[in-house]
Amino acid sequence: MPSSLSPAHSADDLAAASSSEVPTVEPAGSSMASRNFAMLALYQIILRTGWIFKTESIIMPAVVDYISGAGWIRGCLPLLNRFGHSVPPVLLARQVKLQPQKKWLVFGTTAMMSALFLLLTWLFFMGFAERKAAWMPIAFLIIYAAFFVCIGLNQLAFTTLQGKLVVANQRGRLLLFSNTIGAASAVLCAFVLLSMWLNDSDARFDLIFGFSGVLFGAAAMTMLFLIEPKDSFQQAAAAHPLHYFADAYRVLVADRNFRLLALVASLFGISFMLFPHYQSIGLQTMHLPTRSLMWWVIIQNIGTGLISIPIGSIADRHGNRLVLLLALLGIALAPLLAIGFLHSGSLGIRLYSAVFVLVGMTPVVLRTLQNYTLEIADPENHAVYLSTLSLCMAGPMFLSPLAGYFIDQLGFEPVFLTIAGLIMTSWLLTFRLQEPRKITVQP
Repeated sequence: MPSSLSPAHSADDLAAASSSEVPTVEPAGSSMASRNFAMLALYQIILRTGWIFKTESIIMPAVVDYISGAGWIRGCLPLLNRFGHSVPPVLLARQVKLQPQKKWLVFGTTAMMSALFLLLTWLFFMGFAERKAAWMPIAFLIIYAAFFVCIGLNQLAFTTLQGKLVVANQRGRLLLFSNTIGAASAVLCAFVLLSMWLNDSDARFDLIFGFSGVLFGAAAMTMLFLIEPKDSFQQAAAAHPLHYFADAYRVLVADRNFRLLALVASLFGISFMLFPHYQSIGLQTMHLPTRSLMWWVIIQNIGTGLISIPIGSIADRHGNRLVLLLALLGIALAPLLAIGFLHSGSLGIRLYSAVFVLVGMTPVVLRTLQNYTLEIADPENHAVYLSTLSLCMAGPMFLSPLAGYFIDQLGFEPVFLTIAGLIMTSWLLTFRLQEPRKITVQP
C-alpha cells in the first residue's frame, strides 16, 4: 500500500500537491508505452556498456593504485561514490519533483557524465598519470566526485521517470531486458577492447575513459526520443538547505515500513566499502596479472546479466521483497568467498574470479530497492523517498577511508569478515519488510 506522510507537514509537506496533477501511466502495450519502454531500455543498455569500462570494484580502484597506491585513497572512492548518490539528490529532490519533464534532467546529467570522462581521457592522454604528477590523485578524486554528483541526480531523475512511465508489473521486465542485453553488449565490448587496452606493460586508461565518455553521450541522446507528458506538481518554495534533510527525516518518521527498508539499505550500503579492495586482493596479494582486470569485468557483468533473467520475472510475479531476500544473501557471501580464496593457495588463485559473480548482484539489489520504494510511496513522493533511500545507503560510506586504512594496518580478513556480518544482518531484516502487493487497501 503506498504510504502517505502525516498531516503535520502542512505548508512544507513533501506532498504539498493540493493542486497538482499526476499524469496517468500509459497502459502496457499502448504505442506510447512501448516506445518509452524501448527508449528507457536502450538508455540503460548503452549506459551499461559504457559503465563496464569504469567498474567501481575493478577498473577505478586499479586506476587509483596506478596513480597512487595508498589504501586510504582507494578507500575514498566509495565515500565519494555514495556521497554523490545521496546528498545532492536530497538537496534537489524537490526540484526533480517539480520539473515538468524529468527526461531533460536525465539528458543533462548524462551529458555531464560524458564531459567529465572525456576530461579524464585528456589528462591520461597527456601523460600526467604516467609521469606520476603530484596533483594527479587529487584531480582524479575531484573529477570522480563531480561524476557521482551527476550520477546521484541522474539516478533520482531516471528512477522517478521510470515510475512515471512504466507500470509496476513491467519494471521487473525492464530490469531483465536492459540488464541482460546490456550485460551482453558490455561483455562483448570489454572482451574486444580491454584485451587490447589492458596489459602488464601498458594500461591505456585514456582509451578506456574515452570510450565510456562517448557511450555516455550516446545514452543521453536516447532521452530526446521519449514521449513524456508534463507534470504540474505545485509545492511550497524551497527553504534553507537543512530543510531538505528535515524532509528526509519526516519520511522516516512517518513510514515505519520505509524506515525498516532504510535500515536494510544502510547495512547493504556497507558492502560498497569493499569494492575497491576486491581487485587489490587479486592483483597485490595474490599477484595475479593486470590482464585479470578484463576477465573480472567480464565475469561480473555476465553474472549480473544471468542473475537478471530469473530476478526480473520473480520481481514481477512475486514482488521485490523476495528478490531482496535472494540477492542480499549473495552480496553477503562475496567477502567471505574472497577471504576463503585468499587462503586457498593455487585453488583460490584459479577460482578468485567467482567472487565477482556475487559482486555483480549489486546493481540488481540497488534497482530492486528503488523499485520497492516506488511501490510503497505515492507518485508525488517518489523523488523524496528515493533520495532519502540513497542518503541512508550512503551513511556508512563516511567510514570508507578508515576501511582502507585498517586493511593496510590489519589485513583484509578482519575488515572483510566484519562487513560480511553486517550485510547478513541486512538480509535477516528483509524478512520483516512488507510485500506491498499483498496489502489490502482498507476502504
